[in-house]
Amino acid sequence: MSKLNRNIHRHGAAGTILCYMVMFLVLVVSLYPLIWVFISSFKEVPGGLGLPHPWKFDGYISIFTKLNIGAYFANSLFITTLSTAVSTVAVTMAAYVSARMNFRGKGLVTLMFASTLYVPSISISFPIYRMMSSFHLQDTRSAVIFVYSGLNIAITYFVIRSYFLTIPREMEEAAQIDGCGYSQTFWRIIFPLAKPGIATGAILAFLNNWNEFYFASLLLTSKSKMTIPALLGQFKGTYSMDRNGMFSAIVVSVLPTILLFCACSKVFIKSLTAGAVKG
Repeated sequence: MSKLNRNIHRHGAAGTILCYMVMFLVLVVSLYPLIWVFISSFKEVPGGLGLPHPWKFDGYISIFTKLNIGAYFANSLFITTLSTAVSTVAVTMAAYVSARMNFRGKGLVTLMFASTLYVPSISISFPIYRMMSSFHLQDTRSAVIFVYSGLNIAITYFVIRSYFLTIPREMEEAAQIDGCGYSQTFWRIIFPLAKPGIATGAILAFLNNWNEFYFASLLLTSKSKMTIPALLGQFKGTYSMDRNGMFSAIVVSVLPTILLFCACSKVFIKSLTAGAVKG
């Protein structure tokens, strides 16, 4: 019996070591591009993982003085925040109805949401451009907000819906016995309990909208209205490329999303775990 226990312990320890090795490999693969870009932003000739010698801050000085990255940052923050808020509010209500109520065509609604996950964004670019033109919204932030509000509906819908499914129905029944209607039950009971799931959906939408380049460059032509991803295209000229400035702009553009994810990582993991187990 003791020999069997020793074998189990030995194999268990080997499995633990293997798991740590795999996690370390994934960590290296994930962090390598970020570290490489960060170090390269301080080098005169970007490349390699060696420390800069000497340290060059010309790229950061250039993007803050000549290119006025603060204006691009403000545009990205305004467009991303507003579009995320609009889509999250709309999707939260739709996900609540789909998760907690029974009605004819419920499966079809869920299927329609799922079908949007398989439609490439580039395939709908022409209809979207024509629609914005017919609404006279060319080269406006409103057009980008309108598009961004719809781009991440599907993934946000399924994340929030999965979390709604984890909430016991007895809480709704108790609220109805106390005289609460559907809207009161949602805002007073369900919404406070579902905040982790709603926050996770909002974070995913924010990250995707912040990093989106294609529709921002398609719908916006004025430099004063462009977002940060559009800034990266300005470092490539006809015969040369300002790599130092481009890497500096990349560092500035990804820093907010990294800080946001680090600050909300516990909420993010809690929501995804709940949805995976009970959704």
